[in-house]
Amino acid sequence: MSDARIEHLETHGTFSLDGGTWEVDNNIWLVGNDDEVLVIDPAHDADAVVTAVGERNVLGILLTHGHDDHIRSAVETARKLDAHLYLHPADHMLWEAVHETLPDFELADQAEFVVAGTPLTVLHTPGHSPGSVSVYAPALGAVFTGDTLFQGGPGATGRSYSDFPTIVDSISKSLLTLPGETVVYPGHGAQTTVADEAPHVQEWIDRGH
Repeated sequence: MSDARIEHLETHGTFSLDGGTWEVDNNIWLVGNDDEVLVIDPAHDADAVVTAVGERNVLGILLTHGHDDHIRSAVETARKLDAHLYLHPADHMLWEAVHETLPDFELADQAEFVVAGTPLTVLHTPGHSPGSVSVYAPALGAVFTGDTLFQGGPGATGRSYSDFPTIVDSISKSLLTLPGETVVYPGHGAQTTVADEAPHVQEWIDRGH
């Protein structure tokens, strides 16, 4: 039986793209137990992540997408934790705008990780960026959506490499088909559930983004 749990950090920094810079608060998610852990989106503050991890073995650092607020501290975090970085290859152009060398490994749709006896499945959910992914942990009733799905709707699609119809399709086919009680753990802001967001797809389409 799994004893995995979900831990949360929030860090503050900036996001820059297309010539603009904005201040943002980012969610960092740790999934594991007292012995081993996976880190999802170690944004802004490598030392805060290292402190949260403690002496645990880090099985990997999963990046839900390549925007700089999510990846700028990733290399430093990986070095300090002696851990491998994973990113979907469709976001390599975003990564290369920040870092000189590519991440250690590529994420692919349906790739599986196991931590503390708990499987996590990668879901390719493009739209916010071409390589955006979500990470589904059915045994925990959890999906980590990065900037694909938030409380109140899809992530932003008004900047380079993003596409609104694509993100709605990703959410509809890959996320809203999960059990309704599944908790959505996003890259920014408050948690929600699949059931809370599912009724609003047409509203999102009508308002557009």
